[in-house]
Amino acid sequence: MGKIQDYAIKNKILAKECVYHTWRDLKNKNGQTTGKMRVLVPPKSTTAMVEYMCPECKHESYTEQEWKRPFSIKCAKCGLKITVPKMKDAAKKEAKADNAKGK
Repeated sequence: MGKIQDYAIKNKILAKECVYHTWRDLKNKNGQTTGKMRVLVPPKSTTAMVEYMCPECKHESYTEQEWKRPFSIKCAKCGLKITVPKMKDAAKKEAKADNAKGK
């Protein structure tokens, strides 16, 4: 992983200037953080640049595809559908899981 970082540095792009930018940890089916995903949609673009490490098979890849919500990609190796949930929804889901563990 590093293509997006190289592109941003070369083109002097700041995250706040982008249509969309996120860098998230990804959890596998057991709830363990084992993958990562970075998505960057450059200013005035409709194409998402995506780097990821699949949380299931650990395959690392880079791809570009049309930017639209809800955003998801499929792992090129195992076919796992990887989605980018809204931060608010992800926080609610995590809080609910923490509360269930505490009961």
